[in-house]
Amino acid sequence: MDLTELLSWACIVFTVGMFSTGLTDLKKMRESKSADNIQFLPFLTTCLNNLGWLFYGTLKRDHTIVVVNVIGALLQTLYIIMYFFYTKQKRLVMLQTLAAAAVLICGWLYFTTFLTEGEARLNQLGLSCSVVTISMYLSPLTDLVAIVRSGNVQVLSFPLTVATFFTSTSWVLYGLQLNDYYIMVPNTPGIFTSLIRFYLFWKFAPTSQSSPSYKPLHI
Repeated sequence: MDLTELLSWACIVFTVGMFSTGLTDLKKMRESKSADNIQFLPFLTTCLNNLGWLFYGTLKRDHTIVVVNVIGALLQTLYIIMYFFYTKQKRLVMLQTLAAAAVLICGWLYFTTFLTEGEARLNQLGLSCSVVTISMYLSPLTDLVAIVRSGNVQVLSFPLTVATFFTSTSWVLYGLQLNDYYIMVPNTPGIFTSLIRFYLFWKFAPTSQSSPSYKPLHI
């Protein structure tokens, strides 16, 4: 097994493990018969991100990206369906889902109709996916600022932070191995945010902590 294949398997295992953390919220919904205190938008945005990277992996003919994001999209779809089943705000969830579908269709039409095949399409798609992934990695920074001010890390999961660190690191190394900056650059913030969380755990963590609700990860 060469280095590229080893990194490929690391990316698949760690990332699928990340996506599977949503099963915790799924269990909560089934047990309580309610979607209260569980956020819907992370499921929806992660699903869109998975589909974007799936298109990129298909154009690039990279089986690692394809496999990870097929599994991710299927899991996020499951979470979305179950959330819709248990939520009391079905109208809002439906409108948000339709809006996301409209964005997806518009994006698909743009990349398949207005862009010629080849490097131009691949580069623009890679850039678009990278921007979305970076924004999703950086979005929890406001929560981290609040944690610094309160000194309460109960809302963070140490196992999830460890997994995020290894997932981001594996994708950065995989991107370096392939010389693909669209894979490497957007996953770099995940390493830094994980290191910030490690520091917060070291400084503020109590002797016991509860498990938080699900927060998704992207390629």
